[in-house]
Amino acid sequence: MFDTVLVANRGEIAVRVIRTLRSMGVRSVAVFSDADAGARHVREADTAVRIGPPPAADSYLSVERLLDAAARGGAQAVHPGYGFLAENAGFARACEEAGLVFVGPPADAIALMGDKIRAKETVRAAGVPVVPGGRDPELAEAARDLGAPVLLKPSAGGGGKGMRLVRDMSTLEDEIAAARREARASFGDDTLLVERWIDRPRHIEIQVLADGHGKVVHLGERECSLQRRHQKIVEEAPSVLLDEATRAAMGEAAVQAARSCGYRGAGTVEFIVPGTDPSQYYFMEMNTRLQVEHPVTELAVSVDPAGGALDLVEWQLRVAAGERLGFGQDDVRITGHAVEARLCAEDPARGFLPSGGTALKLREPAGEGVRTDSGLTEGGEVGSLYDPMLAKVIGYGPDRATALRRLRSALADTVTLGVQTNAGFLRRLLAHPAVVRGELDTGLVEREVDGLVAGQVPPEVYAAAALLRHAALAGGAADGWADPFSAADGWRLGGEPAWTPYHLRVPGHDPVTVRVRSTAGGGTELLPDGADTALPVAGTVLPGPGAGDRFAFQLDGVRHAFAVLPDGTWLGRDGDAWQVRDHDPVAASLTRAAHAGADSLTAPMPGTVTVVKVAVGDEVAAGQSLLVVEAMKMEHVIAAPHAGTVTGLDVSPGTAVAMDQVLAVIAPHEEATA
Repeated sequence: MFDTVLVANRGEIAVRVIRTLRSMGVRSVAVFSDADAGARHVREADTAVRIGPPPAADSYLSVERLLDAAARGGAQAVHPGYGFLAENAGFARACEEAGLVFVGPPADAIALMGDKIRAKETVRAAGVPVVPGGRDPELAEAARDLGAPVLLKPSAGGGGKGMRLVRDMSTLEDEIAAARREARASFGDDTLLVERWIDRPRHIEIQVLADGHGKVVHLGERECSLQRRHQKIVEEAPSVLLDEATRAAMGEAAVQAARSCGYRGAGTVEFIVPGTDPSQYYFMEMNTRLQVEHPVTELAVSVDPAGGALDLVEWQLRVAAGERLGFGQDDVRITGHAVEARLCAEDPARGFLPSGGTALKLREPAGEGVRTDSGLTEGGEVGSLYDPMLAKVIGYGPDRATALRRLRSALADTVTLGVQTNAGFLRRLLAHPAVVRGELDTGLVEREVDGLVAGQVPPEVYAAAALLRHAALAGGAADGWADPFSAADGWRLGGEPAWTPYHLRVPGHDPVTVRVRSTAGGGTELLPDGADTALPVAGTVLPGPGAGDRFAFQLDGVRHAFAVLPDGTWLGRDGDAWQVRDHDPVAASLTRAAHAGADSLTAPMPGTVTVVKVAVGDEVAAGQSLLVVEAMKMEHVIAAPHAGTVTGLDVSPGTAVAMDQVLAVIAPHEEATA
C-alpha cells in the first residue's frame, strides 16, 4: 500500500477520499487554489499544497501543477476524485510518466470510454445491447431513418451539455447546428451522435469493480432517474424496477463492458431502460471514475460475509496498489436500501440559479440511518468559481420506505443559513406520491417542478424577522441596565403604545411591512402586512444560551420555530431558508424618481461579469443581449426588457457582483413606455 496519496480535487469528494486514507493509515496531500485556502479539505488533509489562483484552468485543471504538488508532497499515487481531470486520459498518462500511480483505470480505457461512439462500438462487439442510433458524418440521415423523437448528443462529453431532443424533424438541421455549437464550446469537439429517444425512460447504472488480475464483479444497480436538465439530483440503490433476473443480466452486461476495454478499478456502466419493459435495457456510456452517488452502493450492498461495511474508495486504492479483489460475485449481497440527495448552492425559487455566500450557520444531519458527505464548514465561503454541489445527504434502512423517511427528516434538519440551497425542494420531491411509489422516469422532475418549488414567503417568516429585530432593539446593556428612552416599546403619554414598523424584503419578492408593539399587560402583539387585526405573540424562545440557533414563538395561538441568525437576517425551517433584508421605502422611492421610470437590471446570482456588450448612451432593442454573468459553470445573459437607452452601467468584464446588485439602467423609449 502507498505511504502518501495526492487528492487531486476539492470540496466534498476530497474530504471523502481523505477520510478513507486516514482510516487506512495513509498520509493525504490536498491541493488548493487561492479561493480554497481555508476550505475544509485543506484543513482535514495531513498536508496541503497551493496550486495557484483561480480560475480552475490555472489550478485544479493544471496537470503540471498537480504533478508538482505530488512531488512536493512526497506522494506515490494520485486519486482524482470526480470532475476536473478524473476522466482525462492525458492526466492518467502524465501521472504514469511521472512515476505516480493513477488511482483509476488505464489511460487507454479512459480514452476509449470517453468517446461515446467508440465506446458503443466496443461494447456492442462484446454483446452488450446499445440504443439504436447513428453518428457523424451520416448524422442527419441516421436521425431521419430512426424517426422522431431522437436525441442528439456530443461524442466528447456528458453532463447534459449539448444534448438536444428533436420531436419535429422539420427542426432537425437547426437543432444539429445548435448542438454542435454547444458541444464545441463545452468540449472543444463538435462531433455528434444520434439515438432513438425512449419516452419516460429510467436511468439505471451498474457499479463495477475490477482488479489487475482479471477479476471483474458488479455491485448491483443504482436508480438515477430523478434528474433536472439531464443532471442527477437523487439516486438510490437498489432500483424498485428490477427483479433478480434482470439485475443479474444487466450486471453481467456491465461486467462484459468493463472487460471489453481492459478496465481496472471502480467504474459505472450506465443504461437507459424503458419503464414499461425493464428487460429491454440499452448501454448509454461508462463513467471511468468514482461516481457522486457511490455512497448508496456502499450502504445498500455488502461483500463481506461478516457484514462489514463496503468502502469503494478503499478498494480503488487497494486495486491501484496491485492487490486482488478479496471477494467474488457470489459474495455480493443487497442488505438494505439507500437514497442520496445532492445538496447544491442554488435557489429553486429563482429558477435554480446558483447562489453563494458565507455559511453563517451550519447544521448537517446525522444519526441513525443518516450519512452526510460534505465539504462545508461553518464560516466557510461558497464562491461562484466551482460546481454548486456542497454535500450529499444519504438516508438508509432495511427497506425503501425507511430510507426515504430518514432522508426527508435529514433534509428537514439541514441548516445552511447564509447560503441558499435546494434542501427544501429535495425534501418535497422525496415526498411526491410518484417518488414514494417508485414510479420514476427522467422527466418526472421537470413535469412536477412548479409544485415542488416553494412559492410565496410564509407570513410567519416575516413575523419572526420582525420579532427578532424588535427583541434586539429592546435589549439592554451587558450589565442588565436598559435605557427606558431607547426601548422599542412604543410608549407614549396618555395612550396605547405605538407600533414599531419593520420594512422587510426577501429577494425576489415584494417588500412587506410588519408592525410590533408591547401591550399594557407586558405582552407583545404583531400586525402582519396588510392586516387590520393585531395578533397576540406568546411563548417566545429567543436564540442564545440554552436555545442555540432556535427561535420559537406562538402567533395567534399557533407555534412556529425556526433556525435563525439572532439579527433575523436569515431564517430556516424544514430545509428551506429565507434571507430577510431591511427595506428602506424612502431610498427606494428616491431611486425610482432619480431614474424617472427606467428599469434597473440586477445580477440574478452572485458571480462574475464576463461580457459587456454596451456602453452608456447606447440605444438597445427589446431582448438585446447586454451582459453575461457567470457563476458555478453557468452563464446567464442579461437582456434589455424593452427598447431604450443605456443610462447607467456599473460593471465591466471581470467585475465580481453580488445577487441583486445593479448592473445597468435602461431608460425606455417613448413607444416602450406607451
